[in-house]
Amino acid sequence: MSMSNDVNDTNNRRTTEAFPARPLATDDSLAGIDDPAQLGTVFFSGIGGSGMSVLACMLHQFGVPVAGSDRVESSYTRQLENLGIPVTIGQKANNVDDVDTVVWSSAIPANAPEMLEARHLRKRLAHRSDILALLLRVHHSIAVAGTHGKTTTSSLIATILQTTGKEPSFAIGGSLKTLDGIVSGGHVGTGQWIVAEADESDGSFRKYRPTIVVITNAEGDHLDHYGTIARYRAAFKSFAGQAQQAIVLCGDDEGAREVYNHLPQDVVDRTIVYATTPFDELSALMPGLDASRFAFVGSASEISVSNDCHRQELEDATITAMDSNRNVIVDEGIQETFALVMPPALLNGDALTLDVSLKVPGIHNARNASAAILASVLTGVDPIQAAAGAVTFLGTARRFDFQGNVGGVRLYTDYAHHPTEIATFLSAIRRRFPGATVRVLFQPHTYSRTRTFAAELVDALSQADAVYLSRLYAARENASDYPGVSSQTLIEEAKHCGVGDRFVLINDKSAAALTMARDARPGDILATVGGGDINLVDPLILQELRRLEEQRAAQRAAHLLRSGTAEQSMSNAEKRR
Repeated sequence: MSMSNDVNDTNNRRTTEAFPARPLATDDSLAGIDDPAQLGTVFFSGIGGSGMSVLACMLHQFGVPVAGSDRVESSYTRQLENLGIPVTIGQKANNVDDVDTVVWSSAIPANAPEMLEARHLRKRLAHRSDILALLLRVHHSIAVAGTHGKTTTSSLIATILQTTGKEPSFAIGGSLKTLDGIVSGGHVGTGQWIVAEADESDGSFRKYRPTIVVITNAEGDHLDHYGTIARYRAAFKSFAGQAQQAIVLCGDDEGAREVYNHLPQDVVDRTIVYATTPFDELSALMPGLDASRFAFVGSASEISVSNDCHRQELEDATITAMDSNRNVIVDEGIQETFALVMPPALLNGDALTLDVSLKVPGIHNARNASAAILASVLTGVDPIQAAAGAVTFLGTARRFDFQGNVGGVRLYTDYAHHPTEIATFLSAIRRRFPGATVRVLFQPHTYSRTRTFAAELVDALSQADAVYLSRLYAARENASDYPGVSSQTLIEEAKHCGVGDRFVLINDKSAAALTMARDARPGDILATVGGGDINLVDPLILQELRRLEEQRAAQRAAHLLRSGTAEQSMSNAEKRR
């Protein structure tokens, strides 16, 4: 990585020093600290990342002096500046001169100017997971991990604990939707509990020692770090074993079952398993499963309201939101209902079935809510109150996130970038809108994932009727390391699988968004999908849909006017006769 001219000479000298540019992500640099105030002035290198910005917000709320830098301005950096946290655009060595602790993430190169300067000046270096580990140490804690669903599940837990008066802190790598708008995923509450999303991407989550661990699944991802799925799941086994009180684990997922089946007996004895799979069937796959520690998620069904009156309400709300820049629209027509049979071991041997309703659709969200209710009950929340808290949850930003309805065309956005996440999202769309034409604008996320899962990505996306591909979002990766891999890779794979007629590549995401909007017809469902910045085109899609609807309305009015004029002319002619 090239460095700015003002630090080149100095940094070239420093790379020859005996120490590495940074510690390992798996080292806990803050193991001896038990109070955030001991960190002194903290500087976040790459503060605009979703996880980094949350931790910066939390330390700021604790009263710790915080600043940071990033390569480019973003919604995250603007939000931080609005909170009074200084952000420098451009990562330079002198940014860290007057700080005590420098926080880095695995996305920051070892030879980045700030990292080299921090080591030269003997600053305290902490990986972002070290900050989270510290916050988990000073609270009773719930840490949620999984290939998919961890943001939604941790947000559900935070919502339940808030609505039941526990006033939790939370560190979630996404923003929560409320009736007052989008709120940050970082919050310092007055209560004893903290809820955290535990990122497994670089293995650093193994340093956490939470009170309660939740594992939503362990399908396999981030093989650029782990190398094999076996190593990936071994990390989850290690993470589960570090729970101080209990583990909540999904039995429907093959990977999570494999993790469970390799846990020591003393950990199994502290594990609650939830699943839509009946106990008799599941126990054959999980030999150690005890019926007293099993929660059955059953009778899932979706109730939807899609009458003309409701459609008009959504269209009016969309226009109001577009005009006021308010970005939360609640589709009250969505309600997922299911029964959760609570495990007797959690209720002192008593039997209890909860009827649960959600405003976020999909069987996957029934599972997420079940995990959240079980974890909340483990903190001492009454089960019935926990279920009542779940119904107030409006979702998280970019997870089945309803953007609006214009001219009978609904727009959603979702962070899905792994094949299973995409398939789950589109399955929920199909359940919610059976028979609708579904159009998806997908932004492939990272070269490594696109190369590894090309066939699976095409298979998942093929649930849509039309797929518009934009340029690949590289994130932390370099194109030179993955020759021949691009969005075109998915086009070629789609042709190979015989579904090439559904896929079109339009590299510019704005142009792709306009094309999808212009192709749409009333009743269609549109979605922007991906883990990069594809959601930035959502306002453009809504504006284009609105322009097209106004154009059609003008054409209808002109047609009626012409028809009325013609009829009047004929009537006048009759009178003259």
